[in-house]
This record gives sequence, C-alpha cells and structure tokens, in this order.
Amino acid sequence: MKEVDKQNIIRNKLASGQRSALRTYRDITTGNVGGLRFLLYETLTSFLGPLPGGAGFFLRKTFYPRLFRKIGKGFIIGRNVVIRHPDKIEVHDHVTIDDNCLIDARGAGDDGVVLEDGVIINRNCMIQAKNGPIRLGRRTSLGSNSVLVSLGGVTIGEAVLTAGGCYISAGAYEFDRLDTPVMDQRAYTKGPIRIGANSWLGTCAIVLDGVSIGIGAVVGAGSVVTKNLPDYSVAVGVPAHVVKTRPATTEGVGG
Repeated sequence: MKEVDKQNIIRNKLASGQRSALRTYRDITTGNVGGLRFLLYETLTSFLGPLPGGAGFFLRKTFYPRLFRKIGKGFIIGRNVVIRHPDKIEVHDHVTIDDNCLIDARGAGDDGVVLEDGVIINRNCMIQAKNGPIRLGRRTSLGSNSVLVSLGGVTIGEAVLTAGGCYISAGAYEFDRLDTPVMDQRAYTKGPIRIGANSWLGTCAIVLDGVSIGIGAVVGAGSVVTKNLPDYSVAVGVPAHVVKTRPATTEGVGG
C-alpha cells in the first residue's frame, strides 16, 4: 500500500488557512498559473460555460481550446462543464464532453488527465484526479452520471463501454482510530485501477482501489469489483465473481 498525499483534496485546501479566499479559489480552479491566464479562464468559463444553444456550442468550440494543455480537432463541449487545472488536461481528436460534467486534473501530476481520440464523456459525469493521473483510451465511452476518482491512478483502455452510474474509485481511508474522524486518518492506495480494452461495465457497476480488469471483460449491472478479473471473463455480484468466460453467451448481465 502507498500513502496518499491529501494536499490536493479540496476539503483540505479550504481548511488550510490560505492567504486569501482568492488564492484558495485559484489553487482549486487553475493552480499556479499567471494572472493573465487566470483571467482568461475566468472570462471563458463564466461567460461561455453556461451559454445555451448554437451560439454557446460554437463559442466554446472556438475559444475553450486556449485553456487546455493540448487540444485536438473536432472537440465538442456542452453547457456548464466545470474544468479545473486545464493546463494538465489533454484532449485528443473528436472528443465529446456533454453537459454538466466535471473534469478536475488538480492532482494528476505531469501525466495529467488524457482523453484519447473519440472519447465520449456523457452528461453529469465527474472525473477527478485527486492524486494520480487518469487516461481514457480511444473510443471509450463513460456513461451518464458516472464517477471516476483517482487517488492512485486510473487507466481505461481502448473501446471500453461503461453504462450509466458507474463508480470507479482508486484509493481508500484507514478507519482504525476511534478518536479521529475517518476523513483525518491516513489515505492510501493499493495501486492504480486498470480496465482493459474492449471491456463493458454494466449499469451502476463499482470498481474499487487497485483492481485490474482484463481485456474484453464484462461486469454485470450493480456488481462491485474488489479483485482482479481475467481477460474475457464475465463477472457479476457483490463482490463480483467470475461466472463464465467469453465467447459463451453473456445475456442478462449488462445494463
């Protein structure tokens, strides 16, 4: 297990006694960037972020690329998308981020948050790199209302399909001490979460810290994955257990 540096967790930043409310806000939203870049971020996100209709679509498509570390062609971004630390975010070609999403790269380090070609982030998703990078492979689709949190790194391979409401969370807290709130105890990670190419996670599937899911695996709706799954396995249940291996029939396990 590896201890997690909790300095990038928003709760800790708010309680740490920063020099000013503005400084705290800048740390959370843009990090250590120059004043002009911070003003650009504020202007674009404040005026263009909530703008509806075709005008909003066109203006975000035109001006938002100035915020990111890297931006590809064919970028689509919806309304009310919250972007934090965009200088650590790479967006490749033909990426779509739908309305009301959060992409937060504050703890992603030099590797950043990377969305490869053709990635789709559906409505109301939350992607948070609290401590460790996040990478979504080509043509991967993150279902609506899904949450992806990195405390030790998250890597999702090519053409992975996740249904709505999935929760992928690397990291955990100790809870042995009764005299200390859990939030104040040591955070740790067993290692990054890895999801192999061509996999499918059913509705509301949960993948926990340090788990690797093999290539072409299928995880049933509502399942909780607590240990590694082999390539082409079909797993269901709480905790998830392997019930068969593809290409046997997979009817009834998805969402």
